[in-house]
Amino acid sequence: MKKLLSLFLAIATVSLTLIFTGCTEVDESTIPWSRPKDWEGGVPGMGGTSR
Repeated sequence: MKKLLSLFLAIATVSLTLIFTGCTEVDESTIPWSRPKDWEGGVPGMGGTSR
């Protein structure tokens, strides 16, 4: 019975640790590739980037 309780507490501890530290909210605006470049999304062959 003591081994079963120890196993349960170990699984619960690992599960709670993963739940609370697994994923964090990342501010995507700080990542440079979160926005498309000027040349992306246009019609191919029609116009280009103005330099």
